[in-house]
Amino acid sequence: MSSETPNNPSNSNSNSNTEDAPNRYPFQAIERKWQQKWADDAVYRTTESADSPKYYVLDMFPYPSGSGLHVGHCKNYIPGDVVARFMHMKGHSVLHPMGWDAFGQPAEQDAIKKNVNPSAVVPILAAEYKRQMNLLGIGYDWDREINSTSPEYYRWNQWAFLRLYEKGLAFRKNAPVNWCPDENTVLSNEEVNDGRCWRCNAVVVKKDMLQWFFRITAYADKLIEGLDRIDWPEGVKTQQRDWIGKSEGVEFDIPVVGHDARVRVFTTRVDTVYGVSFAVLSPEHPLVSMITMAEQSGDVAAYREKAARLSDMDRTAEGRDRTGVFTGAYGTNPVSGHRIPIYIADYVLTGYGTGAIMAVPAHDSRDFDFARRYNLPTPIVIVATDAETAQPPIDGSALTEAFISKEGFTVNSDRFSGLPAKIAARRIAEWMESEGIGVRKTNYKLRDWLVSRQRYWGTPIPIIHCPSCGEVPVPYQNLPVVLPDVENYKPTDDGRSPLAAIPEFVNTTCPKCGQPAQRETDTMAGSVDSSWYFLRFTSPHDDTAPWERAAADYWMPVDRYLGGREHAVGHLLYSRFFTHFFFDEGLVSVDEPFASLRNQGMLLAETTIDADSAEKHPIKRSLLVDFNFDDWLARWKSEGTFPAERILEDPETKEKRTIPVDVDFAWLKMSKSKENAVTPDEMAEKYGSDSLRLYILFEAPFEDSIQWSEDRMIGVFRFANRVWDIVTKMVDVYDPTWAEKIETASADTAQRTLRRRTHQAIAKVTDDVSEFRFNTAVSALMIHSDALRKHLLAHGADSPAVSEAAATLVKLLSPLAPHIADELWEQLGKSGTYLYNEKWPVADPAVAAEDEITVVVQINGRLVERLILPANADAKICEMSALDAPKVKAALEGKTIRKVIVVPGKLVNIVAG
Repeated sequence: MSSETPNNPSNSNSNSNTEDAPNRYPFQAIERKWQQKWADDAVYRTTESADSPKYYVLDMFPYPSGSGLHVGHCKNYIPGDVVARFMHMKGHSVLHPMGWDAFGQPAEQDAIKKNVNPSAVVPILAAEYKRQMNLLGIGYDWDREINSTSPEYYRWNQWAFLRLYEKGLAFRKNAPVNWCPDENTVLSNEEVNDGRCWRCNAVVVKKDMLQWFFRITAYADKLIEGLDRIDWPEGVKTQQRDWIGKSEGVEFDIPVVGHDARVRVFTTRVDTVYGVSFAVLSPEHPLVSMITMAEQSGDVAAYREKAARLSDMDRTAEGRDRTGVFTGAYGTNPVSGHRIPIYIADYVLTGYGTGAIMAVPAHDSRDFDFARRYNLPTPIVIVATDAETAQPPIDGSALTEAFISKEGFTVNSDRFSGLPAKIAARRIAEWMESEGIGVRKTNYKLRDWLVSRQRYWGTPIPIIHCPSCGEVPVPYQNLPVVLPDVENYKPTDDGRSPLAAIPEFVNTTCPKCGQPAQRETDTMAGSVDSSWYFLRFTSPHDDTAPWERAAADYWMPVDRYLGGREHAVGHLLYSRFFTHFFFDEGLVSVDEPFASLRNQGMLLAETTIDADSAEKHPIKRSLLVDFNFDDWLARWKSEGTFPAERILEDPETKEKRTIPVDVDFAWLKMSKSKENAVTPDEMAEKYGSDSLRLYILFEAPFEDSIQWSEDRMIGVFRFANRVWDIVTKMVDVYDPTWAEKIETASADTAQRTLRRRTHQAIAKVTDDVSEFRFNTAVSALMIHSDALRKHLLAHGADSPAVSEAAATLVKLLSPLAPHIADELWEQLGKSGTYLYNEKWPVADPAVAAEDEITVVVQINGRLVERLILPANADAKICEMSALDAPKVKAALEGKTIRKVIVVPGKLVNIVAG
């Protein structure tokens, strides 16, 4: 062992759970040493080279919270680091940056909880995240660190807002919004989960407010088309297509009887318009108040109030009862002339389509359920077969479910009866257009992006409201509009932003007329910050533009983007919208920001839950009397659900009492809020960051979830110890000139076998890391290290093949476990160099090829023999060897060979009878 080997620090906890090699591998000293050296020498500073291909690998912009990182976060950050290191060693210029998405509710709520200003909290949170990321050995270029709460960054949020405003893509309108009463703020649809706030779990209500929107709907077609050109998981693409919800059909009006009003509806099932038996408006539809009859007004008002408390997702959820209220008004089906009742129902949404629907209960499941509930007619206009069109019409009241197929034939449809449904749909649409009844149109489920927030902690919206000039954009030269430093930053009870209570911020002069005016006091949603940050990383210190065009052209698009699938219809959609817009404006050379996307699986931990809660509601461990994790888990595994006591605290008096509770355990997503989290610090202290990295990579495929097990951590720690033991034992005999002598190794069978294993490992690890198969890459390294260990025991270390195998093992290990790899590289005589800057080894197929192969011999499909043949044996040699084998001859005795099927190098199948 080299005299430069660091000593393992005294630590009673270190390696305490390992059986072999305690204190052999001084991971703590090694990791501190190399983390400091990497920082001092700026090893991961990004360089651009016209002579090298570029590679941009990016982890999703995290928002720092007060709880810091837990090992679940490693499921994303560690694989990204492996890819960045691997691609740099393969000769690419690599951009691997990190920063903080620190505006918005997470940081603000943490600040409110601690009763400090968010501006004071964010730097502390970011510093803790950065410390933990460095602890993990992640090679970010910290020279490019950005923070969304810095005026130098959010100035360009405002710049983007103004560019969108100039094109009519940023606008303000009065709209029903999702309102969180606990946090006093508007939520986007993506921030509402099962009718509750994504942050505080409060029940969300509907509220009418003036709000700012981005017209993402203008890019619906481009957002759909672009999905065909990017390497993303199909599930995410499907989510986006479904969220955008493109549909083609006919839009037409249903006249309201006795009113000068029309209900505009849209349908994709034009073949069913003769079967419309009622119409349904959303509870928020502007016509509701106008057409509701006096005797129905009380029921309608009560229903509207109830609907306002539900989220859109709740209202449209599958399996939910379809309820509604009759308005007392009737309309006229414009194609059949039939009078139809008009209802309101919460499953119809104002923001989707026209906010009203034509209901065809015989051919739509939702409408069918509604019609049955309220005893409404169910006329049949589509049948399954052509033969049925000649039979008397079936009474719709006899239906037990809707017939929703689009492949049938029309009936009861006037001149269009008897046609295949698809042909009828086209002809009815043409006729409706020619008669002025309707127009063919394409609609989208996608709604415009709500970006207003009535919060303090966000980017101020750069608009001034002038009594004379109306909305006036802040001139570009006056950006940024700086968020004022205030004492009272908590949301107000009246729904206004806290900025509205700051006269020195609000009161200003109009840039057009110079008269007194007021600033917009809403701030932008935090999702705006993360919709273009990947461009800022290409030139984060430019103070003249959001990005330098040449730098963006060099680095974009992001080659590998890593993050959670939960962002499919939020952040990922918004980022694509921004990039398409910038492309149309000639500001970037790509229209899709992320060429390849990969979603990591979750890390699950055994969590205490309330056994009586259907939703597996977690119980914080700190609230359980006399809780001991190991003892309680063992008891649960033995007994199942068992009784315990839970501490409850009165929210007003703060008095504590205990109540009985039945405890279960369940595998739930690791989270500090559930008190089931394990920190990287704990694992780095006990086993080392490299062992934690190897565990995350080895335990399961990247896309799969992991059930956390410290026992499994011990397994990869032992592997790291074995690698340390193998390489350090041969330091004194390692030959740095092995490459000049390696050809002589082919003459020796043992060395030739070791070289074969070495080059097979190179090929396997290279392919696996390229394809995100990190678990099998670690497995290949385990196999290679074992082959090297066995060779050393049998033949010693004094050969060029051993030196090649050792150097290769260290290089292949370096992206996965960089600290131990750089330390072993130094001990092999490479002092002053870093593996990050070394060349990735290349497999020689000739060396990796097996000398011999195993060929299976079957007779009539039944295994008879396995033959060991030369690797270059052709079909004829395989056949002759099989027929000459004693076991085969014996099995064929008395039989006639009818056919011999040969798969060279694998199989000989003899057909005999």
